[in-house]
Amino acid sequence: MRDAIPLDGDADDLPDRAAPALAVVDTQGVVAGWSPGAERLFGYPPRAAIGRPLDRLFGADAGTDTGAAIRAVLDGRETTALLRHRDGGRVEVRLRAYPWVDGEGRARRLVVATPPRPPPEAGRATEAGRATEDAVFAQCRLPVMVFDSALRAVRASAGARRELGRSEEEMAGLLVTDILPSPICRDVEDSMRRVLRTGETEQFRVRGRVRPAAPEGVWSITVSPLRDPGGRARHLEVSAIDVTEQHLARERLTLLNDVSTRIGTTLDVMRTAQEMADLVAGRLADFVTVDLLDSLFRGIEPRPSPTGSVTLRRAAQQSVLSGLPEALYRPGDLDDYPPSTPPARCLATGEASLHRTIDPAIRAWARVDAVRERMLRTFGVHSVMVIPLRARAVTLGVALLFRHLRDEPFTEDDLMLAEEIGARAAVAVDNARRYTLERETALGLQRSLLPRRIATQEAAEVAHRYLPARTRAGLGGDWYDVIPLSGARVALVVGDVVGHGLRASATMGRLRTAVRTLADVDLPPGELLTQLDDLVTHVASAEETPATRSADLDVPTDLIATCLYVVHDPVSRRCTAAAAGHPPPAVVTPAGTVDFAGIRPGPPLGLGGLPFETCEWDMPPGGLLALFTDGLVQGTRHDLGSGLARLRRYLERPADSLEAICDDLFRTLLPTRPQDDAALLLARTRAFDGDHVAIWDLPPDPAAVADARAEVAALLEAWHLEDTAFTAELVVSELVTNAIRYGQPPVQLRLIRGGTLICEVYDSSGTAPHLRRARTFDEGGRGLLLVAQFARRWGTRHRVDGKTIWAEVELPGSAA
Repeated sequence: MRDAIPLDGDADDLPDRAAPALAVVDTQGVVAGWSPGAERLFGYPPRAAIGRPLDRLFGADAGTDTGAAIRAVLDGRETTALLRHRDGGRVEVRLRAYPWVDGEGRARRLVVATPPRPPPEAGRATEAGRATEDAVFAQCRLPVMVFDSALRAVRASAGARRELGRSEEEMAGLLVTDILPSPICRDVEDSMRRVLRTGETEQFRVRGRVRPAAPEGVWSITVSPLRDPGGRARHLEVSAIDVTEQHLARERLTLLNDVSTRIGTTLDVMRTAQEMADLVAGRLADFVTVDLLDSLFRGIEPRPSPTGSVTLRRAAQQSVLSGLPEALYRPGDLDDYPPSTPPARCLATGEASLHRTIDPAIRAWARVDAVRERMLRTFGVHSVMVIPLRARAVTLGVALLFRHLRDEPFTEDDLMLAEEIGARAAVAVDNARRYTLERETALGLQRSLLPRRIATQEAAEVAHRYLPARTRAGLGGDWYDVIPLSGARVALVVGDVVGHGLRASATMGRLRTAVRTLADVDLPPGELLTQLDDLVTHVASAEETPATRSADLDVPTDLIATCLYVVHDPVSRRCTAAAAGHPPPAVVTPAGTVDFAGIRPGPPLGLGGLPFETCEWDMPPGGLLALFTDGLVQGTRHDLGSGLARLRRYLERPADSLEAICDDLFRTLLPTRPQDDAALLLARTRAFDGDHVAIWDLPPDPAAVADARAEVAALLEAWHLEDTAFTAELVVSELVTNAIRYGQPPVQLRLIRGGTLICEVYDSSGTAPHLRRARTFDEGGRGLLLVAQFARRWGTRHRVDGKTIWAEVELPGSAA
């Protein structure tokens, strides 16, 4: 603010004695401007007045009448006060303040000081003073109007006349509802009535047009009471400050902040694009479309955009109109953009563009795209912006922004704002694309490593489910498996690798392969987990790097896993199990009671150093085993204990099938977006009765071989398996001969009739047989070779007190 305040027009021609005493003060009452008239009236030069509070300048101490008068005039009330002259005397003046805006748009008060009651002989000077006041008010650049108690216009400043497009004479006597258009007039009128009633100043904002031909703007309105000498509010002062630019700047900042916080919340490409369209529609544009390269949806790395005609896939769209009437395509549809159209050029160059629909580029586009031309004409679109979605030096797609409801076209500021929104949205889209690609890769890897079909076996009826996590952390390493074992037994396995992503999936595949390999050796559950733990520990030591080491554990976290291994024997009707840091299985009796097996779990795989205990229990025919990972029972809404209790309650409910139980458990126990993978394996156990199993105790005498053959032949005839008798007798003869010759008593023969005929011979020797090549004149060494040739498969199962050699013989009509 300059030291002196110039006055335009006639006021400059007033004689010095009538020059007004003017001061400009800020909202804190500090002097920011000082006129020559104020210097003559009070004796203070500008350098002595500017920068000092008005009350201290004139000696108005707190609590004095002069201090109260200055506070009153700063509140918008006219008053009379005795102010201190520079020479120490007192000057009686009448004070009045008007709203003012300086060249930088800051709110100020223009304080006018005039002698209140001139002597009669100074009539001409009084008239000059009034003329001065009128000139000051008339030339006020700020829109200010004075209304009487009937809310009719009395005075209007130059700023008010300019903004309203009317002269003061035209507005005199009109109500505010006759001057301002709706809905601004209603807000102002309501405020004026309240101020007359309460006597309190009100300040608020309105948005709209102050006259039909004016652009839409935002105004800060102040309604203040003007009081008579008795202190009653007889008139109202209504001032307005155009804050459109400040409001638009605040809206742009708010929109950018919303873009940063509300786009990219789901890591889903379509949803991310829709979030951008939802934010922009109604706040920057009337209709928005977002089209992306089709390769983004097919897991292909995007390439630099080609020139010429391009085909994009509609990812999102939004409109201020209900039902999206402007939309030509639905999300997921392909949209073709001919060469040289603004979207095709934007995709090729990565540069945004701003257009009016009368521009040659838009008119040329409309000529080659009749459907879009019809849309532009139908809805009266007048302004278009084409924005590239560009991230990491690659343009992923384009966003089109249209205006048809708003009369104002897009501006260069709008284009800069839209480019910033597009850049932030593109990063979120690219992050979602990369996450989706990695997740689909991990999911594909995991599905390929999980069993595609359950192996055929007769020990149990099984059903299974797997649901991957839906979080930013990615997929976990949950797995399940069903492994047929010798003796018609079956192994049920579930496991969970600590961590997420591709490494967890790869580790899961390695563990599943290792479990299958160890299961083929027919190790007991506890011993199998011990071998598996050693394998994981050795692999972790060989592959450990500082990058894979956890801050809290002394091993790589993605080589730690939990595992539950359960073996069910349908002949003995017993289950044998061991667990490595895994929840125990749920056991459901045919009567419907539910309990959890009393397994004492050892440490997770990969920690090493502790044994794994084996637990056994009887399993009645028709009982149910439920093996699961912690993702099914533990989550953000409940802990493991409450999750197990819920699982128990749901398993107690009757169900038609295992598939129905799986569906019901996943639907009721899991949230819509699970935070961890969940795997479930159900097995309804079966039992083999005496019609399917035969056992003979054999003496350690070579003559017992012939008796065993005869017993087997008679049994197969009773089982109506005469076609298998030759092969079965041959296999039994060789296995029994081998046990008597090289083993130790007692010797036992067992036949099990199921999908195949299983022949087992037990002896108490721990020495395992092995195949060898017999020489031409050798009398022995060909027995196991014959067994291997005639049996479907064969092997050895070790026990603490001996071993069992077994072989499976195909039955007529069974699958190979």
